[in-house]
Amino acid sequence: MAQPDKLDFDQTHRYFSTSCFNNAWELLDRQDRTPDDDQQMLLLAFASLWHWTQRPDCTDKHLSIGYWQISRIYSVLKDAENARKYAQLCLNKTPADDPFCLGYAHEALTRAELIAGNVKIARQHFAEALKHADSVSQTEDQKLLLDDLQQLERVLMPA
Repeated sequence: MAQPDKLDFDQTHRYFSTSCFNNAWELLDRQDRTPDDDQQMLLLAFASLWHWTQRPDCTDKHLSIGYWQISRIYSVLKDAENARKYAQLCLNKTPADDPFCLGYAHEALTRAELIAGNVKIARQHFAEALKHADSVSQTEDQKLLLDDLQQLERVLMPA
């Protein structure tokens, strides 16, 4: 099949990588999702990640964030195996010098292990996430990470 003359593939991948990510995020934030919404949310996250892989400006950090979103969705859907798989892929792709993304990779692993019932391992990842959160230099980013970790702390360390 021949490519259309005026289609700019780089621009198309830029559009869909971000649009699909944002649409998946909107569904993730909804409290009244249907099973069809859950499926749509997952498909959007995978589509976003695929479009990122087609972009010339794709970095390991972008892949890490895409894997993180997929892991988070699987966590919300209570699928521990896939949540763990994509959280590990997230960690594997996260740049070693990015404490924000490293913190979120361990946050994703914490969620996955909690769903799997592995509280001891979840606590280890939680401690790693906190350690990385301390190194985040941008206050707003640090607050986002710490807020998510605080939600997990309530589950890990009940009063």
